[in-house]
Amino acid sequence: MLKQVSLLALSLGLASACASLPASNQTTSPIDAPTNSAIDGTPTSAEAKTQMKLLTPERIAGSPSLTGPSPSSVKYSPDGSKLTFLQAREDDRQRQDLWAYDVSTGQATMLVDSQLLEPEGFELSEEEKALRERKRIAGTTGIVSYDWDKRGEQILIPIGGDLYVVKLTGATPEVQQLTATEAFEYNAEISPSGNTVSFIRDGALYAINLASGKESQISPDADPDNAISYGVSEFVAQEEMSRYVGTWWSPDDKHIVYTRVDESTVDIIPRFDIAANDVTVINQRYPRTGRPNAIVDVFVKNTQTGDVVQVALDASPDTYLVRVNWAGNNSLFIQRVNRDQTRLEMLQVDLKTGSVREAYVEEQPNWINLSKDFNALENGGFIWTTEESGYRHITLHNADGSKAHQVTSGEWVVKSIEAVDEANGYVYFSANKDTPIETGLYRTSYKKANSPIERITELGGLWSINMAADAQTYVGTFQSPTTPPQTALYKADGSRIAWVEENALDETHPYFEYLDAHVTPEFGTITAEDGQILHYSITKPHDFDATKTYPAIVEVYGGPHVQRVNKQWLLSDVMSAQKGYVVFRLDNRGTFNRGKKFEDVIYRLTGEIEVRDQLQGVEYLKSLSFIDSSRIGLNGWSYGGYMALMTTLKAPEGTFAASVSGAPVTDWALYDTFYTERYMDTPQDNPDGYEQSSVFPHLKNLNSPMLMIHGMADDNVTFDNSTRVYAELQKLKKPFEMMTYPGQRHGVRDTDMSIHLMNTRYAFLDRYLKPSE
Repeated sequence: MLKQVSLLALSLGLASACASLPASNQTTSPIDAPTNSAIDGTPTSAEAKTQMKLLTPERIAGSPSLTGPSPSSVKYSPDGSKLTFLQAREDDRQRQDLWAYDVSTGQATMLVDSQLLEPEGFELSEEEKALRERKRIAGTTGIVSYDWDKRGEQILIPIGGDLYVVKLTGATPEVQQLTATEAFEYNAEISPSGNTVSFIRDGALYAINLASGKESQISPDADPDNAISYGVSEFVAQEEMSRYVGTWWSPDDKHIVYTRVDESTVDIIPRFDIAANDVTVINQRYPRTGRPNAIVDVFVKNTQTGDVVQVALDASPDTYLVRVNWAGNNSLFIQRVNRDQTRLEMLQVDLKTGSVREAYVEEQPNWINLSKDFNALENGGFIWTTEESGYRHITLHNADGSKAHQVTSGEWVVKSIEAVDEANGYVYFSANKDTPIETGLYRTSYKKANSPIERITELGGLWSINMAADAQTYVGTFQSPTTPPQTALYKADGSRIAWVEENALDETHPYFEYLDAHVTPEFGTITAEDGQILHYSITKPHDFDATKTYPAIVEVYGGPHVQRVNKQWLLSDVMSAQKGYVVFRLDNRGTFNRGKKFEDVIYRLTGEIEVRDQLQGVEYLKSLSFIDSSRIGLNGWSYGGYMALMTTLKAPEGTFAASVSGAPVTDWALYDTFYTERYMDTPQDNPDGYEQSSVFPHLKNLNSPMLMIHGMADDNVTFDNSTRVYAELQKLKKPFEMMTYPGQRHGVRDTDMSIHLMNTRYAFLDRYLKPSE
């Protein structure tokens, strides 16, 4: 998937733990809002403004992070008395350690120091590099994932190419190394019983018995000469489906499902991995649109008898395995979609024979967006989400997969199901029910359709939620334009129990010295040509004077599955505003979290309606008295890089004083099957759409300064997307500028290089948007 890349100890219930908290940590408000009063927007004198400390690329990319300490991968211990999370170090924002928070005491301590387990300068395997790139955590070092066992006795940590277990049964935690091989072990997880760790090594699936330490091989050997591997996910599954694994344990450990991935059908695309001192040719299996995909078969192994059955999927390059879900010890569902991605089949598997039956089908006229939601119920049924109504909503299903009823409805989007409370009949979910630019936690009864919906969290920003298995508490992280991410433990009614990381903007916060010049965006809407509402944000300089005119930067993404206008903590826009720019963002039609009608307008032709909406936004921007219409710039990365090109090339001459295009797709024939064909069909079925959606027919229209940027080892939007444009512009004798980054993939992750990128971009824009300065 194309994504915007931002420049930017122990004791283990919860009811008794909550009751023992100090009274000062308890609240009575049913909706307890995080607050940060340090940012109030109060104007300061002109003299004070000149003395304010302003953001720089060097400090934005430096350590500690100006956002402050922000826990990630927060998980409950099985008994609910502890929270564990990953947190970056103050002296190295890219290195993460494992921390534990004791609910009863409110104390957080480092549990595992990653520097003790991962050698300095450790080189990742190519598979791990690719996987981290797909997960958008490339550049992160230390501990990037971990897994609790269900008994709460141990935590599995993959690091440095080996596997470690933190034992929690003694008086103090003990770290035990499970593997010590030259091979790289990855995709490791603890089985539900907590007795076994499964993992991938050299393209095959293995397991270790934690009690005996005995290792066994679950799948056959991989066959690299014929591009066959087991228990893994193929490129498009990782990049486009957010399916990063190819193994699934049954709840009772008696079965394990694993994939057999045959990539021999996939074209080998030689990719030049150009570093500073050498060039490596990587023969990457990359399924470009219209070309064959991998063939993914599925097997079920009985771990007690050793019997293996193949699931009767009739797998081919024209079907995709998208989800595998257990709805009980003996109930297995598999989701697959057709090549056109218009039909999703929910198949129920017979574990003894491997035969399948069609349990449920969702169809869409243009394309189906996949759901990550599948919540098994004790009766064998499940709750998940679909877009059958035109908006993603919750549905209840029976044990045979058939739909019982739709739980929620309306012209708003359920973003994810967070938990199901079967004891009380509630489903908890995150949604943008009150406004498209905010996300909150809600609950409703799933017992019958259209039950009343209760909002749990307060309005004003974005919430991310991690709810306990019993749905009685949750860890909530809140952020807004005035509040960096704050994480706390809450009761299910929204009342705060205790802070996990208050991240208050006080004198100890790394951002404190920059507060005086902090600015926040204003939000508004305009109406698209078809009557749909488009949301925008506009961020003004910290020393804004309404009697003056300012240059503007239009920050664009514009593609599907991404929303850019929302109430988030976003320091990159603050920095641009402090440099004297007005920053404008608009979510055009085709972007995410607004329903299918809003998104489907790009079907079979991209770079058209999105461009018209962005140009309408520019016209609104130009109508503002404080905007100098001759000094408007455009900047985007990935799909935003594509949009920066297409919008510049299709705009009336003189619209943009300069444009920056980072890592753009320039011809959809160069991108992957699952993403591209979802929106464009194949080049064979839609040749005119591919031609007009490419930048190449429009390059002759380039009449304004253009800077193109690309990582020279990009394995997602491959570097030839840009080099082909370079060559064509040279042939057309069109001047342009370029900057490339050796060794960098789709995102420029290296700290020094990211600083260089930001400075290069500002230098370019300053030259054309602020020529007199």
